[in-house]
Amino acid sequence: MQVVRTVAALRVVVDGWRRAGEKSALIPTMGALHAGHLALVATGRAAADRTVASIFVNPTQFAAGEDLDRYPRQEVADRAALEEVGCDLLYAPAVEEMYPDGFATSVRVAGLPQLLCGNSRPGHFDGVATVVAKLFSQARTDMAVFGEKDWQQLAIIRRAARDLDLPVEILGVPIVRDEDGLALSSRNAYLSPGERAKAVALPDAMKDAVTRIEGGDSVPEVLQAVREALTAAGFAVDYVELRGAEDLEALSRVDRPARLFAAASIGKTRLIDNMAVVPGA
Repeated sequence: MQVVRTVAALRVVVDGWRRAGEKSALIPTMGALHAGHLALVATGRAAADRTVASIFVNPTQFAAGEDLDRYPRQEVADRAALEEVGCDLLYAPAVEEMYPDGFATSVRVAGLPQLLCGNSRPGHFDGVATVVAKLFSQARTDMAVFGEKDWQQLAIIRRAARDLDLPVEILGVPIVRDEDGLALSSRNAYLSPGERAKAVALPDAMKDAVTRIEGGDSVPEVLQAVREALTAAGFAVDYVELRGAEDLEALSRVDRPARLFAAASIGKTRLIDNMAVVPGA
């Protein structure tokens, strides 16, 4: 697997694939790769002839006091994992390559970033939209692959790509979970053994809630039950909400495809999750 660290070198490789008639897929990551990331690479390999994974811990999506400095960085291990699953190219730019002196532009999708995680992480999704737009422009691949664990992020990226006429197809990949149901995340590494044991309360409470909502139980009552279950398990709850799958509009009943969203912290680790809720199930 080839490794490049500049936009110029990245474009030489991807443009060469295009001249050879090969389609390419970009898999943007911040590293600390796990099976969920590798599932994105597998999806890219199935959909395209070539795959390029990026590793960049993007400072503009971290607010003051968040975990930018301690976010796990393990490029050697990540490179080995990518090689093992057949990734063709790793793009690992420095901060100076992504944000050179004088950089002054931001991409902001109105409305969507102010919901859910945006309430407690102001500016986060502006940083995400900006870096992803830059990656799309830099790599110029035919498609890009993202996980559905951060459904809000995926919705924002899709909206930005549509609104800006970015010539890239966006592919979403279902959440990859551990055996006990916890969604895989690079931040799971922060959990102590005791916290990890308690963390399963998040997917357990959400799965039960989905069953109840699809069975016709009162949505406000079910959401409150999830909050209470998480609090009892030791979580500090940020939000538990039912929203439309496409527009993220808050719902009090399931009259169209929906998602149950939750964010809660255990110890110093903030976890997010979402699950599909099917109308008329």
